[in-house]
Amino acid sequence: MKLVSYRKAGIDGYGVVVGEGGIVDAGKRLGLPSLRAVLAQGRLADLKPLAAMAPDFSLTDVELLPPIPDPEKILCVGLNYKSHVAEVGRDLPANPSLFGRFTNTLVAAGKPIIRPKVSSHLDYEGELAMVIGKPGRNISEADALRHVAGYSCFNDGSLRDYQKHSVTAGKNFQATGGFGPWIVTADAVADPEALELTTRLNGQQVQHSNSSLLIYSLAKIISYISEFTALEPGDVIATGTPEGVGARRDPPLWMKAGDVVEVEIAGIGLLRNPIVDQA
Repeated sequence: MKLVSYRKAGIDGYGVVVGEGGIVDAGKRLGLPSLRAVLAQGRLADLKPLAAMAPDFSLTDVELLPPIPDPEKILCVGLNYKSHVAEVGRDLPANPSLFGRFTNTLVAAGKPIIRPKVSSHLDYEGELAMVIGKPGRNISEADALRHVAGYSCFNDGSLRDYQKHSVTAGKNFQATGGFGPWIVTADAVADPEALELTTRLNGQQVQHSNSSLLIYSLAKIISYISEFTALEPGDVIATGTPEGVGARRDPPLWMKAGDVVEVEIAGIGLLRNPIVDQA
């Protein structure tokens, strides 16, 4: 299943994508306010019958929101492809290298990523994201993927000059990252560690890799995070970016107003965002 969150006529909703771009309104049928609430109540399976229904409206009739608009936690893994570690001149991390993002840093598919007034060093980072469906603490690697509700595309947009003195600042400018367009449920992904990832800037390929090349597996990431904090339904984990980031090109390739950035993951979807300058 593909699950979306959206706004229609000023009202937020969520649903199941069916056919060639139709949406079945899940909120109307389940009576729960959000996808996060569906996951929190363990009712993901209740959405499956909706995938066989006729659509209530089209994707073109709605404004997409990030698939989970209100996650409790957004955790990102840095330096998780050997090729990216090499291009930034760092040693392989002894453990997953983590940082957090704020909810207001992410925009939905189709929405503009905003380059702030104070920096022109806005970089792209195409990534695979996991969405947690089942809560847990001290989760074993053997059980870890059972806690995943599904997968999505993620662009960990970064202000590289700020990141040099503060990772938190560099990763948390408002509306600098993308998330979406939807969640593909885990049961529809045969092998999440064999997914082809491509990032394009203005139609030109700038990153191309595969989740099979992750240093730390998806299961290891979940297990490691759950050692220090309980994972909750709706939490988002971005798993790291491969080589090809703009900061390591000669000359550097920064995103600017008028650009369009795309993160595509085979079997998951295409996350597309235009770039605009802060008003």
